[in-house]
Amino acid sequence: MTISNFQFPISNLPPSAIWSALDGLDYRRHVKPLPIGLDAVWHSGAGLIGRLLPRRQRFLRWAEQVLAWDAYFSKMTDRKLHEASGQLREVFRLNRDKPSDLERAFALVREVAARQIGERPFLVQIAGGFALQSGCIAEMATGEGKTLTATMPAVIAGWRGRGCHIITVNDYLAQRDAEWMGPIYRFCGLRVAYIQQPMLAADRRNAYLADITYCTNKEVTADFLRDRLTLGRIRGLSSALLSQIVGSSICDFRFPISDCKSKIENRNSAIERLVQRGLNFAIVDEADSVLVDEAVIPLLISGPAPNPEQAEAFRQAAYVAAELTRDVDYRVNRRYREVELTHEGRTRLAELWPSCAPLGAGARRREELTTKALEAKELYSRDKHYVLDTRYSILDTRRESGIEHRASRVVIVDDFTGRLQPDRTWRDGLHQAIEAKERLEITPPKDTFARISFQRFFRLYRKLAGMTGTAREAAAEFWIVYNTPVVTIPTNRPCIRKHSPDIVLATKTAKWERIVAETKRIHEAGRPVLIGTRSVRDSEQLSEKLKAANLEHQVLNALRHREEAQIVAGAGLAGRITVATNMAGRGTDIKLGRGVAQLGGLHVIAAEHNESARIDRQLFGRCARQGDPGSAQAIVSLEDEFVSRYTRRQAAYLSKIRPRIKVRGEIRNSRLCRAVFWIAQWRAERLALRQRKAVIRADHWLEEHLSFAETRY
Repeated sequence: MTISNFQFPISNLPPSAIWSALDGLDYRRHVKPLPIGLDAVWHSGAGLIGRLLPRRQRFLRWAEQVLAWDAYFSKMTDRKLHEASGQLREVFRLNRDKPSDLERAFALVREVAARQIGERPFLVQIAGGFALQSGCIAEMATGEGKTLTATMPAVIAGWRGRGCHIITVNDYLAQRDAEWMGPIYRFCGLRVAYIQQPMLAADRRNAYLADITYCTNKEVTADFLRDRLTLGRIRGLSSALLSQIVGSSICDFRFPISDCKSKIENRNSAIERLVQRGLNFAIVDEADSVLVDEAVIPLLISGPAPNPEQAEAFRQAAYVAAELTRDVDYRVNRRYREVELTHEGRTRLAELWPSCAPLGAGARRREELTTKALEAKELYSRDKHYVLDTRYSILDTRRESGIEHRASRVVIVDDFTGRLQPDRTWRDGLHQAIEAKERLEITPPKDTFARISFQRFFRLYRKLAGMTGTAREAAAEFWIVYNTPVVTIPTNRPCIRKHSPDIVLATKTAKWERIVAETKRIHEAGRPVLIGTRSVRDSEQLSEKLKAANLEHQVLNALRHREEAQIVAGAGLAGRITVATNMAGRGTDIKLGRGVAQLGGLHVIAAEHNESARIDRQLFGRCARQGDPGSAQAIVSLEDEFVSRYTRRQAAYLSKIRPRIKVRGEIRNSRLCRAVFWIAQWRAERLALRQRKAVIRADHWLEEHLSFAETRY
């Protein structure tokens, strides 16, 4: 058998999809390690020069040339326009396109959008489309129409025949955008689909076979891992060809034909079960959230591995941790989120932990279990880092070892979006330690079958682009990690947002009182107010204070997330008060209600600064969209966790001047306070970047040193 006449007997997928899928799963061919030493200096220098290049002017110039085609396409009938679309499709499918063809294609899609959904892309949206087509991260302000911008490069990718994934942050947006933009793609002769949970494997396969597929980062990554598990030792196209050829020769000379036929059928059956057809082009919406904030989160495919003795050991560790004293038996480093036992703590641990307890006979093992229990006790708080899911909460009167079991479970709250993550669990026993702290039933540990970080996964795409409202703060990281430059696209209309100086108060109590007073003042003027908090606990606490002040409002957090898009969309109505955790509702525009613009527009209040200036800017960007009026202000305190965690010494110095602050009541535009918050954010961002780089280096270390093993990433 020769390679020329080799063919997979596959009925469900076309041969081109099989070659693309197997080639895309050969991840070793695409991912390169981060540069180090002089290579890193050269790479960073090239990225800096690239950021200084006038890309924006070039894209705007191309966009102006696209507008010149308006008169040509506007005179066409729908039938003629459809025929012109088919002609361009053939040009791009054969890779015979020229720069003029790209401009003509963008102009055609622009005319199709105007006829099919009643929206014609502006000049800046066309420029953003060229940025995505060139493999850049396009920074476009909130409300500038990023969803429509992505259709132009997506149509080009669909015409080329290798597929395009448009990555969104949740299932609702994936379905909404696919249905909203679907008429544009279908008029251009393309098929559009979306992935959501739950979904059968056959439906997923058909969705990925579409020309444009809308999906979330978690779903597309999980499907990639499932395909890797399905293929087993077949690592890519070359491996599949070689194994098939070797298998044929073995069948001819060494084994019975019946045995070899069974092996080949099993291999072909595995290939037929593939869901994806390769990773060609991805357009990532909210790129800063997906590619930066969630980059270090590893996605795992695991199975249960029950261990009753280990579950009992976690309960014992929780009991012991409750008996230890902070700063005496252990020390807590909140900046690096670490807990360290002291010498006194180790001695007391040996006394408290019974020698007959499971997994407690060894000193090292019981110290590890107790340290996890102390981390759960000191560093992870209910209604901030996690919530107890009580949707099926039924009190169980059974008792085992004095532990009361309830039909509820620990659900992680995403630090950056404030959304529930029911499918995620903490690793290395931390999740079980938190369950033991909350006196819940311990979930059995799991064996990991496959894992990959989002950083590593998105670097597998042959072409990667993204769009977000805040990217320039992470421009260096986008270049270093993903080799994608950032291009800032101007707004269609001038932004007239009024950003007032921060109000810094001495205590949290004074901060909440000031926020309520400020909210009441603006509400009485008829303007809508959006208040951003960092945790579920803060949002609920603020909600109680607003109720006490007889201020009707809506709360959007991890406990009340079902109507997220509807709540956020209505946050611009006259007199509306909305309390939201962090960036809940990203991807949904806040449009002003009737008469609100004349009153001054939406007012945004930040109840605490975030660890990244990007997230602060995202929150403030919810107002004053598309030239609308709006205002924003941060009302913070010196007791905020963010300050005490990253600027402990500076906070200690500020505590000395608290009496003076109390006399004045507040500090507006204080250079000292601005410096403290800036230092805190700088340290937090630097630490987060260091952690993300460490994840990439760990991935490559595992790849190099465990490449001989059956470890799957």
